[in-house]
Amino acid sequence: MFGKLVSVKDYENYAANTLSKTVLDFYKSGACDEYTLSLNEQAFSRLRIIPNMLRNVCNRNYNLTILGNQVKIPIGISPCSMHKMAHEDGECASAQAAGKHGAIFILATLSTCSIEEVALAAPETIKWFQLYIYKDKEINKTLIKRAEKAGYKALVITVDVPVMGIRYKDEKNKFYLPSYLKPGNFTEEKYIIPKCDGSGLTNYVTSLFEEKLVWEDVKWLKSITNLPIVVKGILSVADAKIAADIGCHAVFVSNHGGRQLDTAPASIEALPSIVKEVGHRIDVYLDCGIRHGTDVFKALALGAKMVFLARPILWGLTYDGLKGAENILGIIINEFDNTMALTGCRTLDDIKKDMVVHESIYSKL
Repeated sequence: MFGKLVSVKDYENYAANTLSKTVLDFYKSGACDEYTLSLNEQAFSRLRIIPNMLRNVCNRNYNLTILGNQVKIPIGISPCSMHKMAHEDGECASAQAAGKHGAIFILATLSTCSIEEVALAAPETIKWFQLYIYKDKEINKTLIKRAEKAGYKALVITVDVPVMGIRYKDEKNKFYLPSYLKPGNFTEEKYIIPKCDGSGLTNYVTSLFEEKLVWEDVKWLKSITNLPIVVKGILSVADAKIAADIGCHAVFVSNHGGRQLDTAPASIEALPSIVKEVGHRIDVYLDCGIRHGTDVFKALALGAKMVFLARPILWGLTYDGLKGAENILGIIINEFDNTMALTGCRTLDDIKKDMVVHESIYSKL
């Protein structure tokens, strides 16, 4: 029916025809009318790449250093909850796929494989741990200590979920964690996403996440760990500056995949001003809307040190577990490499800001 799958879109179409409606909607949906969700990809399509010709592009190399670790490619896997709904091997397979390509993998707090299981399954992969801030400070401390002990290299603090975004599809589907699965990082009953008359995830977040989250909490987290701190969910220059001022190691420009505040800007739209403000002081990363190798190039040209993607990995898992996730990364990396060659770039340093412009430049002609 599907033939050979050669693009991310092919894998997405396969997943759309394979996953249950409840799981598919959870993975794909955004907040409210999903304007920001669609904008994440549309904003990339409005950018044009200006290639340079007659450059020697032999022996292309994309190695870089991220938070003290050598990485082979400026592409990683962003935190995303509950991979086992796509395939039984879940986050373990996703982390292994990242390692296969020399990419970074970020494990989500609400994963269906534990911190320790992923560490054991993918020992060679550079792994970071994403932390939602719970009202119970002891839970936060415990998760951090487990990540440190298991060899994770950075702590990614998600700051854009003081409350849950309004996700109508999850409300209609009465989403909850399927009974055949369990939260990987918790054993107590209260940490299982419940059945309820509406979204179980919204109920979970309302009950357990810290609604009073402020910058002082980030300072506190810095005081209890030696791991580099990455603040994820930044869309404003002012917030990026605060993060840099208090000693965070990086900011992650992200709108949570369009799943929190609808009509917020696309990540790629917010990126340039944030890079201008803090890019000379700390690393700036980006996720949301990365579907092609050209998207990677555009984000790097506009100042991102590295980009991450999540949903495409889920489509790969749905198709063929580890192999499918490897294929997805392979597609994006191959497209990026092709883009580099066709734009006259042999290394990441060859990518220049003036190689990407907004389409409006041409509409004026």
